[in-house]
Amino acid sequence: MSQAKHLFRMKFAPWALLTVAMAWGWSFVIMKDAIERQSVNNFLFTRFLLGTVVMVLIRPKTLKLLNKDLLLRAGTAGLFLGFGYIFQTLGLARTGAAVTGFVTGLYVVLTPLFAWLFLKEKINRFTWACIAAATVGLGLLSIHGFSVGFGELLVFMSAIFYACHIIALSKWSSGRDVYAMTVVQLFMCGLLSGIASIPGGYSPPPDTGVWAVVIFTAVFATAIAFIIQTWAQAHMSSTKVAVILTMEVVFAAIFAIIFGGERLTLQSAVGGILVITSMYLIVIKESK
Repeated sequence: MSQAKHLFRMKFAPWALLTVAMAWGWSFVIMKDAIERQSVNNFLFTRFLLGTVVMVLIRPKTLKLLNKDLLLRAGTAGLFLGFGYIFQTLGLARTGAAVTGFVTGLYVVLTPLFAWLFLKEKINRFTWACIAAATVGLGLLSIHGFSVGFGELLVFMSAIFYACHIIALSKWSSGRDVYAMTVVQLFMCGLLSGIASIPGGYSPPPDTGVWAVVIFTAVFATAIAFIIQTWAQAHMSSTKVAVILTMEVVFAAIFAIIFGGERLTLQSAVGGILVITSMYLIVIKESK
């Protein structure tokens, strides 16, 4: 590859990744309306089934890479990811898109905490300070008077599962095909939400509006987003990737305020700023 082409890709990669963060942030806003017209589990089942099919169609040879070891590891990681999406979407149905984005972002802060608890990795004072600041931020986002918002608690549960998912991938991704693992994980997300749909029965998206949201989240915010992320990570450091992807939280808040008609109270705004600051500081510190 020529030097000019290499430099172009290095400059283009961050902008490509930024579009992924934008797509994820926009998803919070448009899903908010869609899950008011279709049940959460039905929506997720359709989204992830379609996303899995699209990824297999893009790279059908992936199916040949599936073996018992990969299915076991990716399947377990997929359970964490699936529960993360289910709790996040259930929470989104009960609170604002901006707050959902902020609380979801706590997975960046929870990951080193869980690594300390389960993998016995050391945490320095700086990281502990970030965890403390993020905890205060979560409190400001979730506590309303003398009660704690149920929607925020559900989203916080999703952040816990997302953190577990990241730790699982950090332990199991090495030496295994990333694309194949992602296909299995998306399939597990669909299977999990499909099982959760059984009590109430499955019904497809009720109108073209919901179908449009399903297609956008399945194709652009899942399949294509993963392909862009994988390509971008080959041309930039993991720290830069993490910093850019945390912009998902910022975009979710901006889009929710501009297009979703949401308003952030001073308390929620301060809480969100604490969460975002903690996220950025931890990611940047990890690079040193």
